Amino acid sequence: MINMDNIYLITDIPEFTPQISRLISMMNYARHTTIEATKDLSVDELDYLLDSESNSIGALLLHFAAVEYAYQVETFEGRHLSEEELAVWRPALNLGEEGRDKIKGNDLNFYLDKMNEVRQRTYELFQGVNDDWLYKQEEFWYNKQANYYFMWYHVFEDEINHRGQIRMIRKRF
Repeated sequence: MINMDNIYLITDIPEFTPQISRLISMMNYARHTTIEATKDLSVDELDYLLDSESNSIGALLLHFAAVEYAYQVETFEGRHLSEEELAVWRPALNLGEEGRDKIKGNDLNFYLDKMNEVRQRTYELFQGVNDDWLYKQEEFWYNKQANYYFMWYHVFEDEINHRGQIRMIRKRF
């Protein structure tokens, strides 16, 4: 779905409404730059920890997939993650000690495949809604209202934030 000819365009995408197209355009650019930032990393580099409190690049990559999956469930299915889903995604959602203990030993393709699998589902789900859906509001952080547009903005904003960490970690190998 990432069209490299249009990677720097926030524009209409066939099969999506205008605002959803723009949201996807931004998500695609964020993902493209994440992929570039992790190109050719070894398992040891993906597992590298700056110190006993840090997250690995691999954990951060799986975090991107976990956050996106959680927002799919929240916004499209109107529910929280089940215990079965949390058993799969909790270490990547929480990161920290649990992530350091459980997310390691995987090659880059493992993480990219998880991210792509979740993103493909996001594209499919976005095809079933229109721009009005983006403005649906729910209670969110600190008992404040947020709309789905903000929530999905947060999905790639979180990725951009953690990508900065990835770049910093790479400089410390």
